Amino acid sequence: MLRWTDLTQIPEGFGPSVVTLGNFDGVHRGHRAVLATVIEQARERGAQAVAVTFDPHPVAVLRPDQAPRTITPLELRLDLLEGTGLDAVLVQEFTAELAGWTPERYVEEVFVDALGATAVVVGEDTRFGVRNSGDVSTLRALGDKHGFDVVVLKDLGGDTRWSSSQVRELVATGDVASAAEILGRPHRISGTVVHGDHRGRELGYPTANLSQEMGGLVPADGVYAGWLLRLDRPAEDADRVLPAAVSIGSNPTFDGHQRRVEAYALDRTDLDLYGEQVGVELVERLRPTERFDSVEELLEQMARDVERCREVLTSIVPS
Repeated sequence: MLRWTDLTQIPEGFGPSVVTLGNFDGVHRGHRAVLATVIEQARERGAQAVAVTFDPHPVAVLRPDQAPRTITPLELRLDLLEGTGLDAVLVQEFTAELAGWTPERYVEEVFVDALGATAVVVGEDTRFGVRNSGDVSTLRALGDKHGFDVVVLKDLGGDTRWSSSQVRELVATGDVASAAEILGRPHRISGTVVHGDHRGRELGYPTANLSQEMGGLVPADGVYAGWLLRLDRPAEDADRVLPAAVSIGSNPTFDGHQRRVEAYALDRTDLDLYGEQVGVELVERLRPTERFDSVEELLEQMARDVERCREVLTSIVPS
């Protein structure tokens, strides 16, 4: 998949293309349904399938105090977009200057001049251009003027609309299982493994501590069943994906103050993960974080958590 971060990187004369526009945060099932239509239309027309997205999120520029928390960091978002079968993605840096473009200027410079669009696929609530002044009717009028079709898709997801906002709400409460139903896969946090207090190793449960600069939306404190992904390892490596018990919180039993994400690879005490890039995929929240009166009580609960993780993960195939 071609990846561009500026209009100047698009080859002159590129196209014809079928284009869609959106933030695609999470690349959830609703997004993938739209992208599947883009790809289908492109194949029927002998065109390139292209998605245009933004970084940072427009709200982070226009109303920083209301900016949504990011579900997937940009690199993972691009990998997920590539997995849909798109031919190219344009990531536009969203700035105050870009926010001031009229719908007409945006369509002409991006869709028509740069991408040679023969069709544009959008949702029925699409808004674009300065102060969100452009909508589907605007796009249709511009399509008539410039010679491209407009394909409008209705909201998808049945009674519950598949949306990034809904995913954020579910993850924030720790309901990662319901979030996964919308995402079509477990929610992932990723980062570099760093040294922690080494307390888990002392207790017999060595954990991979993610750095504070981790990517992805961190859910509510608690213990989760999930997968530890060693992202630096090849896909065929048997140790690339490991079943894991994941703790999110500040270790209240030991009067901790810093919120952390730690993953214990079940039954593995032989791993040296420091400095590795890892992903933690969360399948199910087992319980909230608790403070225990003694280390013995904590160890007893940890043993139960591990067994519960085993039960949850046994019949699941990791992504």
